[in-house]
Amino acid sequence: MDERFQQICVWLEQLPLLAEHRFSQPVPASSDASFRRYFRIELDTPFIEQESALLGYHNNSLIIMDAPPQHEDCGPFISVAQTLAELGLNVPKVLAQDLQQGFLLLSDLGTDTYLSQLNPNDESRADNLYRDALSALVALQSGGSQVAKKLPKYDHALLNTEMNLFSDWLGQKHLEISLNKLQQGQWQDIKQLLAESALAQPQTYVHRDYHSRNLMVAPGLNPGIIDFQDAVHGALTYDAVSLLRDCYIAWPPEQVEEWLRAYFLELCAAQVVAKNEWSEFVKAFDLMGIQRHLKASGIFARLYHRDGKDGYLNDIPQTLQYITQVGEKYPQMKPLVEWIDSQWLPKLHSLQVAS
Repeated sequence: MDERFQQICVWLEQLPLLAEHRFSQPVPASSDASFRRYFRIELDTPFIEQESALLGYHNNSLIIMDAPPQHEDCGPFISVAQTLAELGLNVPKVLAQDLQQGFLLLSDLGTDTYLSQLNPNDESRADNLYRDALSALVALQSGGSQVAKKLPKYDHALLNTEMNLFSDWLGQKHLEISLNKLQQGQWQDIKQLLAESALAQPQTYVHRDYHSRNLMVAPGLNPGIIDFQDAVHGALTYDAVSLLRDCYIAWPPEQVEEWLRAYFLELCAAQVVAKNEWSEFVKAFDLMGIQRHLKASGIFARLYHRDGKDGYLNDIPQTLQYITQVGEKYPQMKPLVEWIDSQWLPKLHSLQVAS
């Protein structure tokens, strides 16, 4: 039992809103790719009466977020949660907070992530879940476009910093591959093109991790949305590509295109885009996906080398394959595709075999 866990237990015992409840010792609920941890407590009697049926909360359990203040700031989580709830989206409710210690008490959306419930052989259920998630995304982007301007900007510097994770952490650190002088010039051109494409899109509310591990199957208002504290003001297609070209589950290209078109038509109905912009929209979506997957593959390597988390290494091949499959459509991406196919994926495979 570590010191922060003991602090959590003391904090819970002293919370006035739990004074009339008996509750279990906190047990791990989940962790993520940060310093945050989550615990769950079970209550002897229901806690939230009116909202549970509507939103799909688990009424006899609550979640504790442990966010060490020297590493994490709970403020953005609280602010974004309020905004998303006001837009009619289903997010955990902040029931109690101690920002000095870095503790939040949240309503519980359960354990049924999209990833745990998706089955490629059950096309109807997958279709329903994805259409729910895309409709919720349109509600966020159309309703939250003005308030999004108060968020940190997903600007050129941030986009570039993210892409450098690919060359620095996956390339140099994990694969021990450095770019030569010619490749360095090509790499700068690729990053510039991807950043310009992202910045040319309509700028809106971006969840930034809108994928199958952060969407919960909620029987009331689906989906339940979590892990939104890193929201930014950025490119329209970013969250859609996070969902439809998910690092953790892959779908046939024709299915992705069908969902993408349904999402596009909802955006048209919400007057976010126009129907004659489809081809430009698809290109922006593709290039945004390459940017995201460069970032993600670098983060997965960093999690292993810096944070000792090896669970994401197995997700790197799929992430790189997205880059090559999509990149083949665009001549400017040819050098990147060649590096990955000729060097990076073979080296990655040899490391996996050796381990």
